[in-house]
Amino acid sequence: MKTLLLTRDDIQELARKVGLPTLMDTMIADLRSAFAAYDPARSIVRQREGFHYTTPTTGLLEWMPTMAVGGEITIKLVGYHPENPGTQGLPTILSTLSAFDTASGHLIAVMDGTFSTALRTGAASAVASEVLARPESKTITLIGCGAAAVSQLHALSRVFSFESVQVYDIDPAAQQSFAQRVDFLGLAITELAVHSLPEAIAASDILCTATSVGVGEGPVFRDVETQPWLHVNAVGSDYIGKVELPRALVERSTVCPDSVEQCLLEGECQHVPRESMGPALSDLVKERARYTTLRERSTVFDSTGWALEDQVAMNMLVAFARDLNLGRMVEFECTSQDNRDPYGFLRSQGELPENSGQISPSESRGLSTP
Repeated sequence: MKTLLLTRDDIQELARKVGLPTLMDTMIADLRSAFAAYDPARSIVRQREGFHYTTPTTGLLEWMPTMAVGGEITIKLVGYHPENPGTQGLPTILSTLSAFDTASGHLIAVMDGTFSTALRTGAASAVASEVLARPESKTITLIGCGAAAVSQLHALSRVFSFESVQVYDIDPAAQQSFAQRVDFLGLAITELAVHSLPEAIAASDILCTATSVGVGEGPVFRDVETQPWLHVNAVGSDYIGKVELPRALVERSTVCPDSVEQCLLEGECQHVPRESMGPALSDLVKERARYTTLRERSTVFDSTGWALEDQVAMNMLVAFARDLNLGRMVEFECTSQDNRDPYGFLRSQGELPENSGQISPSESRGLSTP
């Protein structure tokens, strides 16, 4: 059986043919539908776990699995390395997605997860904000001008008509380059000085925090009196002890998690007793009419990254790729017609390969022959 391999070039061509606006609109619509239909008996979403380390650099590698019962299993492997931009010239977050058939274990598809993570994270904030933020919201402030901020503004601009976009980052280079990275949105960007940040937050309808704040270093701004209806999309708290928001703001807000257990462990909900948490993201969408009453009070969407979103994102991109005949079908698994013979795929004209005499096993591994 063959596996669909989607390379960087394939995703680039897909985005060129489909268009970024359509990709984001489809991502928002697909997530909205998935949250509305979410049934924990039919979609089994495991809490992410993995390896956290400080050598050779501070980072983590985690796996995020989701199973559609009777369908496929999607697993994202995601690496978070905050030193990447400065030392490696790479994004802070890199990831890979794989999909498996539950009938056989066959690997259905493999693709990059970095682009899809950006899309789905922005889209999840847009879905939550559709319910929790005022529809007439005109002013947005973004704290953190890295990669995540681009897709946050992209997604939110698809559902709100912003007249004022204000941005701040402790890294001047990130702040100064942000306008160029989002120029495709046609929005005027105002850069903030640190002393003007409190005033900007106080006047905002929507606030997004998408930072790489370190453990124990938060919050990323001091508490101020805000608009009574301020809605916050908190994106950067994704590790135990990492928080972006002032505790006082969290405590006076209705905090809605993407994943309850995950947010209690590593989101802004570290500040919130379980019994004080607001509705989860799927409940917001299922009972939208009930929860739009929250628009007149302070709300927080605690976005730690839910594995169900990755399955939805992968399914969307694979569907587009198949429609456009993009990607390569490759013989990835070493199987043969005789499933009892693990060496069967090696046979050529019925014979197994023999030593050619060109190189010995010890030489090939750099070992001396005893």
